[in-house]
Amino acid sequence: MSPNSTGDTTTAKLGPGALQALIRDGGGPRLLDVRTPGEFQSVHIPGSYNVPLDTLKEHRQELLTHLDEDVVLICRSGGRAAQAEQALAEAGLPNLRVLDGGMVAWETAGGDVKRGADRWDLERQVRLVAGSIVLISGIAGIFLPGWHLVGTFVGAGLTFAALSNTCAMGMMLSKLPYNRGPKTDLKTVIQSLRGDRA
Repeated sequence: MSPNSTGDTTTAKLGPGALQALIRDGGGPRLLDVRTPGEFQSVHIPGSYNVPLDTLKEHRQELLTHLDEDVVLICRSGGRAAQAEQALAEAGLPNLRVLDGGMVAWETAGGDVKRGADRWDLERQVRLVAGSIVLISGIAGIFLPGWHLVGTFVGAGLTFAALSNTCAMGMMLSKLPYNRGPKTDLKTVIQSLRGDRA
């Protein structure tokens, strides 16, 4: 249940094997990882830039002038990257693709990664929080009439999350200090983009 996307089926996708080949040939695209800094710090593709989805949406015009070649957007499973693709496409950036299956598919395919401190990904955190709320409200409902409705409310939220491919709980959890990790400094990212182009 990661804080995901629009459900747009027209997103251009690039498989992990194809991206590995592009990187190996030395003409690889720019890699923008739109996960939280905590997720990025835990594991990412070497050479990728961390621009969290919220930051990307807010500063997409600034980024446009530094992204004039092919760009591949990365997240955990592809949903947030599809949202980023839509935001950048609306701002006028062509040549955008999403890593099909995200980091999950990349690691499954044996792609090279750089690891940091191990953290639970957002989807796992959502399962823990939602499951705990349902369990506690179910037990409390035995003794306190009406408490079982809290679990029903969480179930409705999870159903909506699946249908809309978004997750309010995941978005809230992404704001916690545990998930934020070191703050992404957009000026540093832009300087790196400029430096790599030179």
